[in-house]
Amino acid sequence: MRFPMADYRWLAGSFAAALILLQVGCASIAQVGATVGEAAGVITPQQGQSLIKVGQAADKTFSDITPEQEYYIGRAVGATIVSKYKVYDQEDATEYINLLGQGLALASIKPETFGGYHFLILDSDEINAFAAPGGLIFLSRGMLRLCKSEDEVAAVLAHEIGHVELQHALRAIKGSRLTSALTTLAVEGAKSFGGEQLAQLTEAFEGSIGDITGTLMNSGYARKQEFQADASAVRILKAMGYDPLALARMLGEMEKNLKPGGHDFAATHPPPHDRIKDVEKLAAGSVSTTMPAARQKRFAKALGGI
Repeated sequence: MRFPMADYRWLAGSFAAALILLQVGCASIAQVGATVGEAAGVITPQQGQSLIKVGQAADKTFSDITPEQEYYIGRAVGATIVSKYKVYDQEDATEYINLLGQGLALASIKPETFGGYHFLILDSDEINAFAAPGGLIFLSRGMLRLCKSEDEVAAVLAHEIGHVELQHALRAIKGSRLTSALTTLAVEGAKSFGGEQLAQLTEAFEGSIGDITGTLMNSGYARKQEFQADASAVRILKAMGYDPLALARMLGEMEKNLKPGGHDFAATHPPPHDRIKDVEKLAAGSVSTTMPAARQKRFAKALGGI
């Protein structure tokens, strides 16, 4: 099974698709959106009433977002990431992390997503990794260079899969009333507005996607969420026959190589030494073993030139 680089070019047009298909909001948010929209002259009073009805249909939170909606949110977030980072155009390496990632995902509590899991390498020396909603996972070359074995690559991927299965990225927009209001307004507008008005709403929607990308790329997740993703990773690694202590080794490597104040993993994650202790507790009873020769050979072949 091949994973040609062209498969990822659909990310470029993701904002418009997400704008049309995303439907998030609640009654009070819809009321705000309708009031603001009417005051700004971008919707009519009739459209405002329709918007309110949309909001009154259900009291929605991030957990009410459907798998399809999550997928399109993730596409928009992924488009933002690849607009800031160049994609590493090496098919063998891309195929390798996809095959590895797909296998690991099968052992997660969310083995399938609406659009499937996709893994992509970013051509950056930063030590970083991102997981967008719906199963789009990005690893930098800098991160992969720290990996000394397939088990350690698997540990990084499993941690990011943990963020996906626990919907951590979606939780970044849970408390954002403005994001929900603009999103609901955009959906209703997409049904009846002209091109210029839809363009204005699209611009507003891009700001809501920024809430998620800002968490992924700037502020990072809370310590509790990182611990949860580490716990998921240990469980996935054990289930797939990988050494769960590989995650602790990777955190040790990151601690040695991260630069204080850098705009990378150090800026968006808790200190590695704090997490190493937790991972070792989670992996208690596991014995670190010698990597099978075949496993190490395919790792070297796929990522030796990274």
